[in-house]
Amino acid sequence: MKNKPILNLVIPCYNEEEALPITRSELDRKMNELIDNGLISKHSKVVLVNDGSRDKTWEIIEKLHKENDMYVGINLSRNRGHQNALLAGLMYAKEHSHISISMDADLQDDINVMDDMIKKYNEGADIVYGVRNSRKKDTFFKKFTAEGFYKFMGVMGVEIVFNHADCRLMSKRALEGLSEYNEVNLFLRGIVPQVGYKTDIAYYERNERVAGTSKYPLKKMLSFAIDGITSCSIKPLRMITSIGFIILLLSFIVLIYSCIMKIIGNTVSGWTFIVCSIWLIGAIQTLCLGVIGEYIGKIYNETKKRPRYIIESILD
Repeated sequence: MKNKPILNLVIPCYNEEEALPITRSELDRKMNELIDNGLISKHSKVVLVNDGSRDKTWEIIEKLHKENDMYVGINLSRNRGHQNALLAGLMYAKEHSHISISMDADLQDDINVMDDMIKKYNEGADIVYGVRNSRKKDTFFKKFTAEGFYKFMGVMGVEIVFNHADCRLMSKRALEGLSEYNEVNLFLRGIVPQVGYKTDIAYYERNERVAGTSKYPLKKMLSFAIDGITSCSIKPLRMITSIGFIILLLSFIVLIYSCIMKIIGNTVSGWTFIVCSIWLIGAIQTLCLGVIGEYIGKIYNETKKRPRYIIESILD
């Protein structure tokens, strides 16, 4: 068994003034329990990353830090999105801990899964994915769209762990590997599996939010899926090529059919067929141009090499 590792529990926060006071008591209890059980070092920290919140989230983080130096606060200069805020916390953890565990501030991820994650780390795993064991509490629509998201991502060529969000343990060397990925368009669920090293899975039951509202409605989830696909896979571009060949083949068939009808003198006006063909091919072309545009936009953002986040202040 390894020596007691220093843990940094990384929690991105965006407009979580309702959740943080409730979350704090659970975090205190769990961190002290892990220390008392000898699973982590007494120097372990909870890293709260304020992602440009518009409410009193940062003021609450400052208060938590003053009351207990176990809490570290990272304040980003502006809202950069969940993935960038999470990365900022992970890169801090890389320099200050042996392992990091990432969770959301609403504590929908069962905090007690940390025990299993740390045990699997002690058994040799560098990355431990937190995976939901069921979706019994979800509505049919939520279950259908969520599971459809993971299946669709897999079909599109994105390497992703089914029913895993961003609840995971990563060792120091896994974080060092993650830091080598410099792309601006972040999709950590697709990037982390590419890091390699030994991985394992810790199953848990998803809870209800302790307070506040979900930050991922259907519209944002669809946008998240598009970002993930275009950031981690070129399969849609290859599909466009395949569609082009299919249309080319169909064009040859229609051309041969038209020539035969002309030779035998059995010609018709074909107005409906022509109009439908024009609309169909036009729609396909527009869709293909949209997909290509998404990739060009990603290339544009990457070539500018702008910072993924800027840290305004750190309470440590």
